[in-house]
Amino acid sequence: MSSKAPRSANSTAAVHGGAPEKRPHHALSHGIAQTATYTFEDTAALERYMRGEDPDPHREEYGRYGNPTVHELESRLGALEGAEDCVAFSSGMAATTSAILTLLKTGDHVVLFRDCYRRTRQFVTGILPRFGIEHTVVPSADLEALQRALKPNTRLVISEAPTNPFLYCVDLEKLARISHDHGRVRVLVDSTLATPCNTRPLELGVDLVVHSATKYLSGHNDVLGGLVAGPSHLVGLLRDSRGVFGSVLDPHAASLIIRGMKSLALRIERQNATALAVAKALEGHPRVKRVFYPMLESHPSYAVAREQLRGGGGMVSFIVDGGREQASRVVDRCNIASIAASFGGLETLIEQPAIMSFFELTDEQLKAIEIDPALVRLSVGIEDTDDVVRDVVDALSD
Repeated sequence: MSSKAPRSANSTAAVHGGAPEKRPHHALSHGIAQTATYTFEDTAALERYMRGEDPDPHREEYGRYGNPTVHELESRLGALEGAEDCVAFSSGMAATTSAILTLLKTGDHVVLFRDCYRRTRQFVTGILPRFGIEHTVVPSADLEALQRALKPNTRLVISEAPTNPFLYCVDLEKLARISHDHGRVRVLVDSTLATPCNTRPLELGVDLVVHSATKYLSGHNDVLGGLVAGPSHLVGLLRDSRGVFGSVLDPHAASLIIRGMKSLALRIERQNATALAVAKALEGHPRVKRVFYPMLESHPSYAVAREQLRGGGGMVSFIVDGGREQASRVVDRCNIASIAASFGGLETLIEQPAIMSFFELTDEQLKAIEIDPALVRLSVGIEDTDDVVRDVVDALSD
């Protein structure tokens, strides 16, 4: 990793970062504040709160505006990302859509990089036009295309880093500089695949960072959640929007995410190593046409990834020689890897995007969005590296 790369979160930060110094009853672990509303000692106390004069910065009136367990999660992710503030939502998509709606208005223009989560693309290309918001979709990591796409009314640029499923890595420092030099343009980056353990986009000039906490942050495939981190003046706007939209995170879900985040750095270290080993094994396999992993020299984003990432993450995508049916055969023959959506958990998961994510599209429509019917997406878990490699390699054999 280059010395110019941003600092990454380690296990000490994952366990202790953002945690309160003291807890009620001297408890070691975080508690769950299961409440929908909050009481006040008297009307004078209520009036102080309404005037913004309450000495407790986390004092709340109602559960839609905040919760102590959720506050701790926000503080913890903010510490890992090196952010001034952080706000939690009920899912990753709730976080993404709330941020976009908060930052844009009728007449604005947004630029979206092509290789991204399909629901984000659907929201930008299908929902935003109903509100008079324009968009331009540009090739992933193509900063020259971004430069050409910027308009006088552009107000937001959206990218994943790395992207899903092809793991493209845009140079975030250049992305932020190009966007900010254009004027009042903010940069929103989905860093779910990288996690704070592999990179911290805010240190490279990005305005807001989004995480689907459902994935690596929680790490156990048992909870939905989303978070946005960034400067306090922007996160404050998002927190106000959350109170209106109602996309609040349940305290039980927040508690599970906090628990998962404590082991984040350990899990990412194993998943970085396993995914790289799988990618190298696949790249030399005669039944694999192409492998997408940012830490392979064959990947178009290799140079950027080496500068920007501590590790390549836990996802590997590859195209099986022989077409759709042969790819399905490989998926079905895996024993350790389970066929399932999502990624980032303890268990290795595998899927064929043409069947799971884009089932309704024809091969011609898949080609238009650059999804090969024989593409397979593997999300490695924390099983022994040799076992995961052997599982996939055996599935490719006759």
